[in-house]
Amino acid sequence: MIVTLNIPKHIYNTAQKILILFGIGISACLPLKAWGNKTDTHEYQFKNGLRLIVKEDHRAPTVAHMVWYRAGSMDEVNGKTGVAHVLEHMMFKGTKKVKSGDFSIEKSKLADVMRLEADRMANLQFSDDEFLKEIQVVMEERRLRTDDNPNSLLRELMMATAFMSSPYRHPIIGWMNDLQNMKPNDARQWYLDWYAPNNAIVVVVGDVKPLEVKALVEKYYGPIAAKKLPERKPQIEPEQKGEKRDNLKAPADSPQIMMAWKVPKLDPKKMDETDPYALAVLSAVLSGHDNSRLNRELVRNKRLANNASASYDLISRGPELFVIGGTTAKGQSVSDLEKGIWQTIQEIGVNGITEAELKRIKTQLLASQIYKRDSIFAQAMEIGSAEIAHVSWKNLDRIIERIQQIQSDQVKAVAKQYFIADTLTVVTLDPQARTVTANPKPPLPFPNSLRH
Repeated sequence: MIVTLNIPKHIYNTAQKILILFGIGISACLPLKAWGNKTDTHEYQFKNGLRLIVKEDHRAPTVAHMVWYRAGSMDEVNGKTGVAHVLEHMMFKGTKKVKSGDFSIEKSKLADVMRLEADRMANLQFSDDEFLKEIQVVMEERRLRTDDNPNSLLRELMMATAFMSSPYRHPIIGWMNDLQNMKPNDARQWYLDWYAPNNAIVVVVGDVKPLEVKALVEKYYGPIAAKKLPERKPQIEPEQKGEKRDNLKAPADSPQIMMAWKVPKLDPKKMDETDPYALAVLSAVLSGHDNSRLNRELVRNKRLANNASASYDLISRGPELFVIGGTTAKGQSVSDLEKGIWQTIQEIGVNGITEAELKRIKTQLLASQIYKRDSIFAQAMEIGSAEIAHVSWKNLDRIIERIQQIQSDQVKAVAKQYFIADTLTVVTLDPQARTVTANPKPPLPFPNSLRH
Protein backbone atom coordinates (compact mmCIF):
# COMPACT_ATOMS: atom_id res chain seq x y z
CA MET A 1 0.00 0.00 0.00
CA ILE A 2 1.17 3.54 -0.76
CA VAL A 3 -0.09 6.58 1.09
CA THR A 4 0.45 9.72 -0.95
CA LEU A 5 -0.20 13.21 0.35
CA ASN A 6 0.37 16.64 -1.09
CA ILE A 7 0.76 18.91 1.92
CA PRO A 8 0.86 22.70 1.55
CA LYS A 9 2.03 23.11 5.12
CA HIS A 10 -0.09 25.57 7.07
CA ILE A 11 1.68 24.73 10.33
CA TYR A 12 -1.25 24.59 12.64
CA ASN A 13 -0.10 26.28 15.72
CA THR A 14 -0.90 23.18 15.13
CA ALA A 15 0.72 21.59 11.99
CA GLN A 16 3.54 21.81 12.86
CA LYS A 17 4.73 19.48 15.56
CA ILE A 18 6.55 16.61 17.13
CA LEU A 19 3.22 14.79 17.57
CA ILE A 20 3.64 13.97 21.24
CA LEU A 21 0.69 11.68 22.02
CA PHE A 22 0.71 11.34 25.78
CA GLY A 23 -1.22 8.59 27.49
CA ILE A 24 -0.48 5.48 25.42
CA GLY A 25 -0.28 2.57 27.84
CA ILE A 26 2.93 0.80 26.76
CA SER A 27 5.74 -0.07 29.13
CA ALA A 28 8.61 2.42 28.99
CA CYS A 29 11.12 -0.39 29.23
CA LEU A 30 10.49 -1.28 25.60
CA PRO A 31 13.30 -0.24 23.26
CA LEU A 32 12.67 2.88 21.18
CA LYS A 33 13.23 2.34 17.47
CA ALA A 34 15.29 5.46 17.00
CA TRP A 35 16.48 7.74 14.28
CA GLY A 36 19.62 8.00 16.37
CA ASN A 37 21.91 5.57 14.54
CA LYS A 38 20.79 7.21 11.28
CA THR A 39 21.63 4.08 9.32
CA ASP A 40 18.07 3.62 8.08
CA THR A 41 17.37 7.26 7.16
CA HIS A 42 18.96 8.89 4.12
CA GLU A 43 18.88 12.43 2.78
CA TYR A 44 19.57 13.61 -0.76
CA GLN A 45 19.72 17.05 -2.39
CA PHE A 46 19.00 17.47 -6.11
CA LYS A 47 20.24 20.13 -8.52
CA ASN A 48 16.85 21.83 -8.72
CA GLY A 49 16.80 22.33 -4.95
CA LEU A 50 14.46 19.47 -4.10
CA ARG A 51 15.30 17.55 -0.93
CA LEU A 52 14.51 13.87 -0.46
CA ILE A 53 14.41 12.05 2.88
CA VAL A 54 14.02 8.27 2.78
CA LYS A 55 13.50 6.17 5.89
CA GLU A 56 13.67 2.40 5.55
CA ASP A 57 11.17 0.33 7.53
CA HIS A 58 10.89 -3.22 6.23
CA ARG A 59 8.49 -4.60 8.82
CA ALA A 60 5.56 -4.51 6.40
CA PRO A 61 5.17 -4.06 2.61
CA THR A 62 3.87 -0.51 2.90
CA VAL A 63 5.15 2.87 1.75
CA ALA A 64 4.17 6.43 2.66
CA HIS A 65 5.00 9.12 0.10
CA MET A 66 4.57 12.79 1.02
CA VAL A 67 5.40 16.08 -0.66
CA TRP A 68 5.79 18.97 1.77
CA TYR A 69 5.83 22.59 0.56
CA ARG A 70 7.09 25.31 2.89
CA ALA A 71 4.16 27.60 2.13
CA GLY A 72 0.98 28.20 4.04
CA SER A 73 -1.11 30.71 5.93
CA MET A 74 2.05 32.15 7.47
CA ASP A 75 3.03 33.39 4.00
CA GLU A 76 -0.32 34.97 3.13
CA VAL A 77 -1.07 38.69 2.99
CA ASN A 78 -4.08 40.71 4.08
CA GLY A 79 -6.99 40.41 1.69
CA LYS A 80 -5.95 36.95 0.51
CA THR A 81 -6.16 34.91 3.69
CA GLY A 82 -7.12 31.30 3.11
CA VAL A 83 -5.56 31.09 -0.36
CA ALA A 84 -3.13 28.34 0.72
CA HIS A 85 -6.05 26.23 1.93
CA VAL A 86 -8.04 26.93 -1.24
CA LEU A 87 -5.10 25.96 -3.43
CA GLU A 88 -4.89 22.69 -1.51
CA HIS A 89 -8.42 21.96 -2.70
CA MET A 90 -7.54 22.89 -6.26
CA MET A 91 -4.51 20.55 -6.28
CA PHE A 92 -6.94 17.70 -6.95
CA LYS A 93 -8.39 19.26 -10.10
CA GLY A 94 -5.97 17.80 -12.63
CA THR A 95 -3.00 18.80 -14.79
CA LYS A 96 -2.14 18.99 -18.48
CA LYS A 97 -1.78 15.19 -18.55
CA VAL A 98 -4.23 14.02 -15.89
CA LYS A 99 -7.85 15.11 -15.78
CA SER A 100 -9.69 16.00 -12.58
CA GLY A 101 -10.45 13.02 -10.36
CA ASP A 102 -7.63 10.76 -11.55
CA PHE A 103 -5.49 11.01 -8.42
CA SER A 104 -6.65 7.72 -6.86
CA ILE A 105 -3.53 5.55 -6.70
CA GLU A 106 -3.19 1.84 -7.11
CA LYS A 107 -1.34 -0.01 -4.37
CA SER A 108 2.37 -0.75 -4.61
CA LYS A 109 3.10 1.67 -7.46
CA LEU A 110 5.56 4.15 -6.06
CA ALA A 111 6.80 5.15 -9.52
CA ASP A 112 3.26 6.01 -10.61
CA VAL A 113 2.74 8.06 -7.45
CA MET A 114 5.87 10.06 -8.11
CA ARG A 115 4.96 10.60 -11.74
CA LEU A 116 1.58 12.02 -10.73
CA GLU A 117 2.94 14.17 -7.90
CA ALA A 118 5.76 15.55 -10.05
CA ASP A 119 3.23 16.37 -12.77
CA ARG A 120 1.10 18.14 -10.19
CA MET A 121 4.11 20.09 -8.92
CA ALA A 122 4.81 21.46 -12.40
CA ASN A 123 1.59 21.40 -14.40
CA LEU A 124 -1.47 22.04 -12.23
CA GLN A 125 -4.47 23.36 -14.16
CA PHE A 126 -8.00 24.25 -13.14
CA SER A 127 -10.74 26.22 -14.85
CA ASP A 128 -12.50 29.28 -13.50
CA ASP A 129 -15.68 27.22 -13.18
CA GLU A 130 -13.91 24.58 -11.08
CA PHE A 131 -12.52 27.29 -8.83
CA LEU A 132 -15.91 28.97 -8.38
CA LYS A 133 -17.46 25.64 -7.38
CA GLU A 134 -14.65 24.79 -4.98
CA ILE A 135 -14.58 28.19 -3.28
CA GLN A 136 -18.22 27.59 -2.34
CA VAL A 137 -17.15 24.31 -0.72
CA VAL A 138 -14.45 26.14 1.25
CA MET A 139 -16.90 28.79 2.42
CA GLU A 140 -19.32 26.08 3.52
CA GLU A 141 -16.45 24.37 5.33
CA ARG A 142 -15.78 27.61 7.17
CA ARG A 143 -19.46 27.95 8.12
CA LEU A 144 -19.62 24.41 9.45
CA ARG A 145 -16.28 24.24 11.22
CA THR A 146 -15.88 27.81 12.44
CA ASP A 147 -18.89 30.10 12.14
CA ASP A 148 -21.28 27.51 13.60
CA ASN A 149 -18.80 26.23 16.20
CA PRO A 150 -18.33 28.36 19.35
CA ASN A 151 -15.07 26.59 20.25
CA SER A 152 -13.58 27.44 16.85
CA LEU A 153 -14.83 31.02 17.02
CA LEU A 154 -13.26 31.43 20.46
CA ARG A 155 -9.89 30.10 19.28
CA GLU A 156 -10.07 32.34 16.21
CA LEU A 157 -10.68 35.34 18.47
CA MET A 158 -7.82 34.30 20.73
CA MET A 159 -5.33 34.18 17.85
CA ALA A 160 -6.53 37.50 16.42
CA THR A 161 -6.24 39.12 19.85
CA ALA A 162 -2.92 37.61 20.93
CA PHE A 163 -1.00 38.54 17.76
CA MET A 164 -0.61 41.99 16.26
CA SER A 165 1.61 41.52 13.20
CA SER A 166 2.22 37.79 12.90
CA PRO A 167 0.16 36.04 10.17
CA TYR A 168 -0.86 33.63 12.91
CA ARG A 169 -3.55 36.18 13.75
CA HIS A 170 -5.42 35.07 10.60
CA PRO A 171 -7.36 31.78 10.44
CA ILE A 172 -5.89 29.08 8.23
CA ILE A 173 -9.17 28.72 6.37
CA GLY A 174 -9.25 32.49 5.82
CA TRP A 175 -11.67 35.26 6.74
CA MET A 176 -15.05 34.86 5.06
CA ASN A 177 -14.81 38.23 3.31
CA ASP A 178 -11.48 37.22 1.76
CA LEU A 179 -12.97 33.94 0.54
CA GLN A 180 -15.97 35.74 -0.94
CA ASN A 181 -13.68 38.05 -2.89
CA MET A 182 -11.03 35.52 -3.91
CA LYS A 183 -10.44 35.11 -7.64
CA PRO A 184 -9.19 32.09 -9.60
CA ASN A 185 -5.96 33.92 -10.42
CA ASP A 186 -5.26 34.42 -6.69
CA ALA A 187 -4.99 30.64 -6.31
CA ARG A 188 -3.08 30.27 -9.57
CA GLN A 189 -0.53 32.89 -8.49
CA TRP A 190 -0.07 31.17 -5.14
CA TYR A 191 0.70 27.97 -6.99
CA LEU A 192 3.14 29.71 -9.33
CA ASP A 193 4.86 31.44 -6.41
CA TRP A 194 5.41 28.55 -4.04
CA TYR A 195 5.00 25.17 -5.73
CA ALA A 196 8.54 24.52 -6.84
CA PRO A 197 11.14 21.81 -6.19
CA ASN A 198 13.39 24.24 -4.34
CA ASN A 199 10.53 24.87 -1.89
CA ALA A 200 9.61 21.22 -1.38
CA ILE A 201 10.66 18.15 0.57
CA VAL A 202 9.75 14.65 -0.55
CA VAL A 203 9.50 12.18 2.34
CA VAL A 204 9.32 8.44 1.64
CA VAL A 205 9.05 5.97 4.52
CA GLY A 206 8.57 2.23 4.35
CA ASP A 207 9.64 -0.95 2.63
CA VAL A 208 11.96 0.69 0.08
CA LYS A 209 15.59 0.80 -0.97
CA PRO A 210 16.96 4.37 -0.71
CA LEU A 211 18.99 4.37 -3.92
CA GLU A 212 16.01 3.07 -5.88
CA VAL A 213 13.83 5.83 -4.43
CA LYS A 214 16.52 8.39 -5.26
CA ALA A 215 16.58 7.20 -8.87
CA LEU A 216 12.80 7.53 -9.15
CA VAL A 217 12.88 11.04 -7.71
CA GLU A 218 15.66 12.01 -10.11
CA LYS A 219 13.59 10.66 -13.01
CA TYR A 220 10.26 12.30 -12.19
CA TYR A 221 11.07 15.37 -10.09
CA GLY A 222 14.57 16.06 -11.39
CA PRO A 223 13.53 17.71 -14.71
CA ILE A 224 11.34 20.31 -12.94
CA ALA A 225 13.13 23.66 -12.92
CA ALA A 226 13.72 25.62 -9.73
CA LYS A 227 11.96 28.98 -9.30
CA LYS A 228 12.85 32.27 -7.70
CA LEU A 229 10.68 32.24 -4.61
CA PRO A 230 8.98 35.35 -3.21
CA GLU A 231 10.92 37.11 -0.48
CA ARG A 232 9.83 36.07 2.98
CA LYS A 233 9.65 39.00 5.38
CA PRO A 234 10.56 38.28 9.03
CA GLN A 235 7.21 39.54 10.43
CA ILE A 236 8.53 39.52 13.98
CA GLU A 237 5.72 39.84 16.50
CA PRO A 238 6.16 42.95 18.71
CA GLU A 239 6.77 42.31 22.38
CA GLN A 240 3.53 42.16 24.34
CA LYS A 241 3.63 44.65 27.19
CA GLY A 242 0.33 44.14 28.89
CA GLU A 243 -2.60 41.83 29.33
CA LYS A 244 -5.12 41.57 26.48
CA ARG A 245 -8.79 40.66 26.85
CA ASP A 246 -11.76 40.13 24.57
CA ASN A 247 -15.20 38.55 24.77
CA LEU A 248 -17.27 36.58 22.28
CA LYS A 249 -21.04 36.27 22.23
CA ALA A 250 -22.17 33.16 20.38
CA PRO A 251 -24.78 30.39 20.68
CA ALA A 252 -23.43 27.87 23.20
CA ASP A 253 -24.44 25.90 26.28
CA SER A 254 -21.87 27.11 28.82
CA PRO A 255 -19.35 29.91 29.35
CA GLN A 256 -15.79 29.18 28.25
CA ILE A 257 -12.37 30.73 28.75
CA MET A 258 -9.06 30.53 26.90
CA MET A 259 -5.85 31.90 28.42
CA ALA A 260 -2.76 32.12 26.21
CA TRP A 261 0.77 33.13 27.17
CA LYS A 262 3.62 34.02 24.79
CA VAL A 263 6.33 31.39 25.31
CA PRO A 264 9.44 30.23 23.42
CA LYS A 265 9.42 27.42 20.87
CA LEU A 266 12.26 25.09 19.97
CA ASP A 267 15.05 27.00 18.19
CA PRO A 268 16.67 24.75 15.56
CA LYS A 269 19.99 26.54 16.17
CA LYS A 270 19.79 26.08 19.94
CA MET A 271 18.56 22.53 20.40
CA ASP A 272 19.87 22.24 23.94
CA GLU A 273 17.96 25.19 25.39
CA THR A 274 15.93 23.81 28.28
CA ASP A 275 12.77 25.93 28.40
CA PRO A 276 10.84 24.48 25.41
CA TYR A 277 11.31 20.94 26.72
CA ALA A 278 10.23 21.99 30.21
CA LEU A 279 7.13 23.66 28.72
CA ALA A 280 6.28 20.43 26.89
CA VAL A 281 6.48 18.54 30.18
CA LEU A 282 4.39 21.20 31.91
CA SER A 283 1.69 20.87 29.25
CA ALA A 284 1.57 17.11 29.83
CA VAL A 285 1.45 17.55 33.62
CA LEU A 286 -1.49 19.92 33.26
CA SER A 287 -3.59 17.87 30.86
CA GLY A 288 -1.78 14.79 29.62
CA HIS A 289 -3.91 12.17 31.43
CA ASP A 290 -7.03 11.64 33.57
CA ASN A 291 -5.27 12.59 36.79
CA SER A 292 -3.59 15.66 35.34
CA ARG A 293 -3.46 18.84 37.40
CA LEU A 294 -6.22 20.71 35.55
CA ASN A 295 -8.62 17.78 35.55
CA ARG A 296 -7.90 16.83 39.13
CA GLU A 297 -8.01 20.32 40.63
CA LEU A 298 -10.53 22.20 38.49
CA VAL A 299 -12.92 19.46 37.41
CA ARG A 300 -12.95 16.92 40.26
CA ASN A 301 -11.81 18.73 43.40
CA LYS A 302 -13.01 22.31 43.04
CA ARG A 303 -15.73 21.57 40.48
CA LEU A 304 -15.07 24.83 38.67
CA ALA A 305 -15.06 23.29 35.20
CA ASN A 306 -16.69 20.55 33.18
CA ASN A 307 -13.41 20.20 31.31
CA ALA A 308 -10.03 21.89 31.16
CA SER A 309 -6.93 21.31 29.07
CA ALA A 310 -3.57 22.77 28.07
CA SER A 311 -1.75 22.80 24.73
CA TYR A 312 1.74 23.75 23.59
CA ASP A 313 3.56 23.04 20.34
CA LEU A 314 7.28 22.47 20.71
CA ILE A 315 7.91 22.94 16.97
CA SER A 316 6.49 25.79 14.92
CA ARG A 317 7.47 28.12 12.07
CA GLY A 318 6.01 31.14 13.84
CA PRO A 319 5.63 32.44 17.41
CA GLU A 320 4.22 30.09 19.99
CA LEU A 321 1.49 30.21 22.62
CA PHE A 322 0.87 28.10 25.69
CA VAL A 323 -2.92 27.80 25.91
CA ILE A 324 -5.10 26.74 28.82
CA GLY A 325 -8.85 26.58 28.33
CA GLY A 326 -11.96 25.21 29.90
CA THR A 327 -15.74 25.18 30.11
CA THR A 328 -17.33 26.30 33.37
CA ALA A 329 -19.31 23.95 35.54
CA LYS A 330 -22.94 24.75 36.36
CA GLY A 331 -23.18 27.66 38.78
CA GLN A 332 -19.57 28.77 38.21
CA SER A 333 -18.34 31.81 36.30
CA VAL A 334 -15.41 32.28 33.95
CA SER A 335 -13.93 34.54 36.61
CA ASP A 336 -13.96 31.65 39.09
CA LEU A 337 -12.40 29.33 36.51
CA GLU A 338 -9.72 31.88 35.63
CA LYS A 339 -8.74 32.16 39.28
CA GLY A 340 -8.56 28.39 39.51
CA ILE A 341 -6.27 28.20 36.47
CA TRP A 342 -3.97 30.84 37.96
CA GLN A 343 -3.84 28.97 41.26
CA THR A 344 -2.92 25.72 39.50
CA ILE A 345 -0.06 27.34 37.58
CA GLN A 346 1.19 29.31 40.58
CA GLU A 347 1.25 26.16 42.70
CA ILE A 348 3.66 24.60 40.22
CA GLY A 349 5.66 27.84 40.07
CA VAL A 350 6.18 27.67 43.83
CA ASN A 351 6.49 23.94 44.51
CA GLY A 352 7.27 22.37 41.14
CA ILE A 353 5.87 18.93 40.29
CA THR A 354 6.22 15.63 42.08
CA GLU A 355 8.65 12.93 41.07
CA ALA A 356 5.67 10.63 40.48
CA GLU A 357 4.19 13.11 38.00
CA LEU A 358 7.51 13.53 36.26
CA LYS A 359 8.09 9.79 35.99
CA ARG A 360 4.62 9.19 34.63
CA ILE A 361 4.96 11.86 31.93
CA LYS A 362 8.33 10.57 30.79
CA THR A 363 7.01 7.00 30.69
CA GLN A 364 4.01 8.04 28.63
CA LEU A 365 6.14 10.09 26.27
CA LEU A 366 8.51 7.22 25.56
CA ALA A 367 5.60 4.82 25.16
CA SER A 368 3.88 7.15 22.71
CA GLN A 369 7.04 7.34 20.62
CA ILE A 370 7.26 3.56 20.48
CA TYR A 371 3.62 3.35 19.47
CA LYS A 372 3.96 6.11 16.87
CA ARG A 373 7.00 4.61 15.19
CA ASP A 374 5.04 1.45 14.52
CA SER A 375 3.14 3.57 11.99
CA ILE A 376 4.65 4.28 8.57
CA PHE A 377 2.37 7.27 8.15
CA ALA A 378 3.23 8.75 11.57
CA GLN A 379 6.96 8.42 10.91
CA ALA A 380 6.61 10.29 7.62
CA MET A 381 4.48 12.98 9.27
CA GLU A 382 7.03 13.42 12.05
CA ILE A 383 9.89 13.89 9.61
CA GLY A 384 8.01 16.22 7.30
CA SER A 385 6.44 18.45 9.94
CA ALA A 386 9.77 18.89 11.73
CA GLU A 387 11.72 19.61 8.55
CA ILE A 388 9.20 22.21 7.36
CA ALA A 389 9.84 24.08 10.61
CA HIS A 390 13.62 23.83 9.99
CA VAL A 391 14.14 21.12 12.61
CA SER A 392 16.22 18.34 11.09
CA TRP A 393 15.11 14.71 11.29
CA LYS A 394 18.56 14.08 12.74
CA ASN A 395 17.47 15.88 15.91
CA LEU A 396 14.22 14.01 16.55
CA ASP A 397 15.81 11.55 18.97
CA ARG A 398 17.65 14.39 20.65
CA ILE A 399 14.32 16.05 21.40
CA ILE A 400 13.05 12.92 23.14
CA GLU A 401 16.30 12.62 25.08
CA ARG A 402 16.14 16.24 26.24
CA ILE A 403 12.57 15.87 27.46
CA GLN A 404 13.61 12.74 29.36
CA GLN A 405 16.29 14.85 31.12
CA ILE A 406 13.89 17.54 32.38
CA GLN A 407 13.66 17.83 36.16
CA SER A 408 11.01 19.24 38.49
CA ASP A 409 12.92 22.45 39.21
CA GLN A 410 13.08 23.22 35.47
CA VAL A 411 9.30 22.84 35.15
CA LYS A 412 8.93 25.03 38.22
CA ALA A 413 11.18 27.67 36.62
CA VAL A 414 9.20 27.99 33.37
CA ALA A 415 5.90 28.09 35.26
CA LYS A 416 7.24 31.02 37.26
CA GLN A 417 8.97 32.83 34.38
CA TYR A 418 6.47 32.73 31.52
CA PHE A 419 3.06 32.68 33.19
CA ILE A 420 2.70 36.37 33.92
CA ALA A 421 -0.03 38.91 33.19
CA ASP A 422 2.03 41.03 30.78
CA THR A 423 2.23 38.23 28.18
CA LEU A 424 -1.31 36.94 28.72
CA THR A 425 -4.28 37.03 26.37
CA VAL A 426 -7.70 36.09 27.79
CA VAL A 427 -10.79 35.48 25.68
CA THR A 428 -14.14 34.39 27.07
CA LEU A 429 -17.33 33.01 25.57
CA ASP A 430 -20.62 34.54 26.70
CA PRO A 431 -23.17 31.89 25.68
CA GLN A 432 -26.28 33.01 23.83
CA ALA A 433 -29.52 31.14 23.35
CA ARG A 434 -29.50 28.74 20.41
CA THR A 435 -32.02 29.22 17.64
CA VAL A 436 -33.59 26.33 15.76
CA THR A 437 -33.72 26.69 11.98
CA ALA A 438 -36.55 24.96 10.18
CA ASN A 439 -35.48 22.77 7.28
CA PRO A 440 -31.77 23.54 7.60
CA LYS A 441 -29.75 23.53 4.41
CA PRO A 442 -27.66 20.34 4.11
CA PRO A 443 -23.89 20.90 4.04
CA LEU A 444 -22.03 20.73 0.76
CA PRO A 445 -19.95 17.58 0.26
CA PHE A 446 -16.27 17.85 1.06
CA PRO A 447 -13.87 17.55 -1.88
CA ASN A 448 -11.47 14.65 -2.29
CA SER A 449 -8.58 16.41 -0.62
CA LEU A 450 -6.51 16.26 2.52
CA ARG A 451 -8.85 17.12 5.39
CA HIS A 452 -7.96 19.13 8.46
